[in-house]
Amino acid sequence: MTAQPPPPGYPPPPPGYPPQPPAGQAPNNHLVWSILVTLFCCLPLGIVAIIKSTQVNGLWQSGQYAEAQAAADSARKFVMWSVIIGIAVDIIYVIVMVASGGFNAGSNAAMLAAMF
Repeated sequence: MTAQPPPPGYPPPPPGYPPQPPAGQAPNNHLVWSILVTLFCCLPLGIVAIIKSTQVNGLWQSGQYAEAQAAADSARKFVMWSVIIGIAVDIIYVIVMVASGGFNAGSNAAMLAAMF
């Protein structure tokens, strides 16, 4: 985001002041979703999502609005990919267990009986 020149007739802002924030509030940092996908879906991508999420508010407060929005978008992207990968891994796990007979109740009972 580049600074816009002031309208004609207005003096430029003094140097050293951060640019004025855009109208509205800081972008959603998706921190809660980042933590949840880290715990339940995909650990590596969830950690990256947490890191990106925690950067959003600091960037926004320091006046780096475009970077804050990019970090929020990145966090959302990593959350979405974590969910997709988590669901895919769960589906593959169920397919492998069904194909190998791992969900067969009789085999589990036989294994328990053999242990005692």
